[in-house]
Amino acid sequence: MNQYEVMYVVDTALEDSARSELINRFADLVAKNGGEVERIDEWGKRRLAYAINYKTEGYYVLMYIKAPAELPRELERNLQIAEQVLRYLVIRYEGELPAKREVNKPAREAVETPAAPVEAPAAPVEAPAAPAEAPAETADEEAPVSEAE
Repeated sequence: MNQYEVMYVVDTALEDSARSELINRFADLVAKNGGEVERIDEWGKRRLAYAINYKTEGYYVLMYIKAPAELPRELERNLQIAEQVLRYLVIRYEGELPAKREVNKPAREAVETPAAPVEAPAAPVEAPAAPAEAPAETADEEAPVSEAE
């Protein structure tokens, strides 16, 4: 049996009960076709990178499964038929099951926290000043002459 990672985005207009039924429907589909669901991670509502059917937000679901090689085609067919699913992707992966990922904080919270490395961009600004010091050496040569006068 192969290991697969299934990511799909559900329409946010769907109610919670209907969304959980949809997630369970895809999990049952895997079980009925000889596969097993290892883990389902619900990432929740997120902003889409671009509008899909005039929708700017989607509910992300990540599912890890072990299944025979024929199952991804059947799963993709069912994901494509479901009108509530905006996008989906099924990828085969090898190795151990990845650790559960922490849900990222919304961008609004990240903006409110002060950024500590404010001085980091200042370092590249000072770097071009180093070549400017070369003409300053010729100015230093002239400076002592001015002092001597």
